[in-house]
Amino acid sequence: MRYIMFVAVDQEPDTSEDGHPTIDEWVDELDAKGQRVFGERLRPVQDAKLVRVRNGEVLVTDAAFTESKEWIAGFDVLECDSLDEAVAIAARHPMARGGRIEVREFWPLDESGE
Repeated sequence: MRYIMFVAVDQEPDTSEDGHPTIDEWVDELDAKGQRVFGERLRPVQDAKLVRVRNGEVLVTDAAFTESKEWIAGFDVLECDSLDEAVAIAARHPMARGGRIEVREFWPLDESGE
């Protein structure tokens, strides 16, 4: 199953001194295991554009869709056997300490979701 990890900044990072891998070490480990399909950093929120269509008109505004101090800094697509495995991988990501990680399973268009 495929999962997406949204890597977000957070105003209240973990302050423990526990050892943890760098992002490069985390990426190298998952790439070697074939569990990380793809991932990238994202440009800062101030570079974002919000696109909407209302009454047939395309409306484009600057910045992200929320008024928030937290923002999505990157993402990774994972290949895992279960949600528990994806959560365990996300917990090892350095930004789980310095930010927050959201994990979601892909929902193929040909599935009803029921």
